[in-house]
Amino acid sequence: MGDRPIYLDHNATTPVLPEVVDAMLPYLREQFGNPSSSHPYGRKAHEAIVAARGQVAALLGCDPDEVVFTSGGTEANNLAILGSVAALRDPSRRHVVTTAVEHPATARPCEALKARGFEVTRLPVDGHGRADAGAALAFIRGDTALVTVMLANNETGTLMPVEAIARIARERGALVHTDAAQAVGKVPVRVRDLDVDLLSVAGHKLYAPKGVGALYVRRGIPLEPVLLGAGHERGLRPGTENVASIVGLGRACEVASRDLHRESERLRALRDELFERLREAVPEIRLNGHPTERLPNTLNVSFPGVRGSAILARAPEVAASTGSACHEGGEAPSAVLLAMGLSADVALGAVRLSLGRATTRGDVIRAAQVLARAWREAGAQRSAGS
Repeated sequence: MGDRPIYLDHNATTPVLPEVVDAMLPYLREQFGNPSSSHPYGRKAHEAIVAARGQVAALLGCDPDEVVFTSGGTEANNLAILGSVAALRDPSRRHVVTTAVEHPATARPCEALKARGFEVTRLPVDGHGRADAGAALAFIRGDTALVTVMLANNETGTLMPVEAIARIARERGALVHTDAAQAVGKVPVRVRDLDVDLLSVAGHKLYAPKGVGALYVRRGIPLEPVLLGAGHERGLRPGTENVASIVGLGRACEVASRDLHRESERLRALRDELFERLREAVPEIRLNGHPTERLPNTLNVSFPGVRGSAILARAPEVAASTGSACHEGGEAPSAVLLAMGLSADVALGAVRLSLGRATTRGDVIRAAQVLARAWREAGAQRSAGS
């Protein structure tokens, strides 16, 4: 990569794969037709969408007509949560169950339902950031309309027991949605195995472009659209389709299907080596997230005695993220890490390192060296200032 920083922020976004770009280019150039048009230009665009729908369905293990294209994971989550509740015909179901560590694209729609009079219950998580299916047994009730639980946490990578929670929800007649934006393309995600009714996908998390996503809708599940317009995407997502990006998402799903096992094993080995090297260089470094039930590419660690932002400021050779939010007057610790029981100081020391297809062993060795050096420098400065 030359002088470019080592990119360890793949959970924020991924680069678009060259083969995805190649698949998209004809639909940015000569194949510009509106897929709703009946002439050859329109038919070509329509056929491309049909093919992409099949590629997404093949990765998720569903039928093509159960895939609805959206502008991304956020829209997919909103359509799933708000649309499924709006379509309910049982006025007695006014309860929603989610978790304490959801992405804002799930948490905010749940808050909107609360403002409309729904009761919203948040499942607690343990010290690894994992919701307990046993606790779900006590929280999911006969009046529960929807259970929405993410498949993998974006900060820690912890995998949730969605299949077990879905089983409980189904016994009580509730619908089940999972935000799988971080999981799709990294671990096997099969909707029949999970037994969910709705599942969200974000293209830019699996090497497709930003601004495109998909929602799996189990056949027969009623949804009300959250946008109003023409009848595109079975009337659930109006607006002329983003053909080039949809083609890109389809190709990215095809690549993920082809490489999933090999790439996940490679990334898991690199992730674990990165942690071992950091642990050797940084005494008392803390792993945040489940030790085994975790995305193979994700390493969230808290550096002792210093803030994660201070480390990254001293490590320009590494592009990564902290879990903290910056506000005027200071930083706020990650709500996800606080929900796991971490103290504010430990949470503020967190750095998320997320690996990807371009990450090499040399990147891991160099990143560990750079981050350990930055920790020592930040600690020395803090000691000198105290």
